[in-house]
Amino acid sequence: MADTGKKTNALQKPLQPSPELAAVVGPGMLSRGDTVSKIWVYIKKNNLQNPANKREIVADDKLRKVFDGKDRVSMFEMNKHLAKHLK
Repeated sequence: MADTGKKTNALQKPLQPSPELAAVVGPGMLSRGDTVSKIWVYIKKNNLQNPANKREIVADDKLRKVFDGKDRVSMFEMNKHLAKHLK
């Protein structure tokens, strides 16, 4: 019989964003999955994808603080930077 107790996986566990990340995704606890979704909403709303290479994110002032001062990161590298800002 399957275990009916709900277990949260690493993507669903609520985490506290750093002040720098909260400036982009909003305050309060968020799962990794929700954080990534909100980052993408922010990126698309502010037109921060490189038109020549959609996998590259061009950081504005808020994202630069999350991306260790980098002006551009790949969408794969972005998750590594986000992990540093979630506790």
